[in-house]
Amino acid sequence: MQKYLSKVIVGSLELCNLPELGIENLNIRVDTGAATSSLHVDNIEEFEKNGESWVSFDIHPDIHDVNEIVRSEAKIMAVRKVKSSTATREHRYLIETPIELAGMTWSINLTLTDRSEMTYLMLLGREAMNGRVVVDPELEYVIRKS
Repeated sequence: MQKYLSKVIVGSLELCNLPELGIENLNIRVDTGAATSSLHVDNIEEFEKNGESWVSFDIHPDIHDVNEIVRSEAKIMAVRKVKSSTATREHRYLIETPIELAGMTWSINLTLTDRSEMTYLMLLGREAMNGRVVVDPELEYVIRKS
């Protein structure tokens, strides 16, 4: 029981910021069944910057206003072969970016994908939560210290 004292309790839905991507108050689905976090993006373009591979992409941060678009870019950490929730395999760009959640900031890995058929634009997977949060699936939008 002691190891949980320093962790934050989160519900199945929460709000987060992705400051380096220019996103605030993003509604996210917290999913302990997913290893890696994923973010819905459009118009992915790979390019080179300072001899490294980068991607630029569009994000629609407000699920109620698809006309709002934020163009972001990030260094490519890897390209992963991922099995989606619909059991299809696809190659996804993996980026690293800070997340702000419950007054804490830490870096997470995010795969970039088309989640347009999903209700939430971002899925927070268990690799991003390790050592920081405990999930109570009956709760929503209730970040608090345990």
